[in-house]
Amino acid sequence: MSEPSRNAEAGPDATRPQTSTRDPEALRAALEPWLARRTGGTAVGISDVRTPQTNGMSSETLLFDAHWTSTDGQAHSHRCVARLAPASDAMPIFPEYRMRDQFTVMALVGERTAVPVPRTLWYESDPEILGAEFFVMERVEGLVPPDILPYTFGDNWLAAATDDQRRALQSATVATLAGIHAIPATAEEVTFLGDLGADGDAALRAHVDGWRAYNAWAHGSQPIPILEKTFAWLDAHWPAAVDAPVLSWGDARIGNIMYRDFAPAAVLDWEMAGIAPREVDLGWLAFLHRFFQDLAEFFGLPGLPGFLAFGDVAEEYAALTGYRVRDREFYEVYAALRHGIVMGRVNQRRVRFGEQEAPAEPDGLVNHAATLERMLDGTYWSSSENGG
Repeated sequence: MSEPSRNAEAGPDATRPQTSTRDPEALRAALEPWLARRTGGTAVGISDVRTPQTNGMSSETLLFDAHWTSTDGQAHSHRCVARLAPASDAMPIFPEYRMRDQFTVMALVGERTAVPVPRTLWYESDPEILGAEFFVMERVEGLVPPDILPYTFGDNWLAAATDDQRRALQSATVATLAGIHAIPATAEEVTFLGDLGADGDAALRAHVDGWRAYNAWAHGSQPIPILEKTFAWLDAHWPAAVDAPVLSWGDARIGNIMYRDFAPAAVLDWEMAGIAPREVDLGWLAFLHRFFQDLAEFFGLPGLPGFLAFGDVAEEYAALTGYRVRDREFYEVYAALRHGIVMGRVNQRRVRFGEQEAPAEPDGLVNHAATLERMLDGTYWSSSENGG
């Protein structure tokens, strides 16, 4: 088990980090005339504007109900979700949020695959409406494994499930990744995400270089040594062979899926979508669970051992697709590195908003710095706890 920092955002007394400096009532007042223009309707109303409280720390998410009457007299009602980039004074996690790209890739996945995604409704490029570009999609009903408190801490629907139910959820989630990776799209159709026609090595290098640039943006003024060491490890352990890239969901974790009856009902959060080897998504799926499992064990809780182990995920994926995962350790380290960059930025924001104290050393901004150290020295894989 790794030893997270006591500043870990998901401790037993954790509260949701601040993600918005916007006023919901002001957003409601701005949405009503915008919706009237988009629909051409009358009697337009926006109500029940609120922010989810258990997941999401990057883009802002608004839940609201919308209704209007069209010119033919027909009444319309939608339960909606809006996604918008955070305001600049909210210390954004990413340098850009690519709302049009998210909207486009969700629509493409919904049209070309059986992967469940919310129906996309409207994209708005004008930042004057809500202070940033945004898009609106239909709300889907279901259950999401919570981040705050993490689902591994108990007292939630996934922790209360049986082993068989969690296994069914795991299998259905792996099948969802396989469906995304198999999308029948041409390189031209997804060129806004990267080069689907590139060979595997070039695609992986482009992906890593993108995260290297993001790390420089997020932490360039105060480099985090453990992240720099991990990039050097990746360079020294680069795979000898990399298979052709696929459409990569990017933030492939169960906390970004809404489930019904332990099967995906909606795949959410596409802001990290790109073009990458399959292992990028598979490693992220397994490591993000390991991160929450380590937190639970650190605080003396059993968590969900054996769930979403990378070895099991890889075997299920192979059974579905015939594809055998390569270089598992490399992609686990890469997932841990990417998560470290993001969490370092999240914790910087928590410090800024007075939600935690600044750590004595920059590595303290990375909740799982000890895990990264164990990965780099090779001891992380010496225990069966990490999925074999």
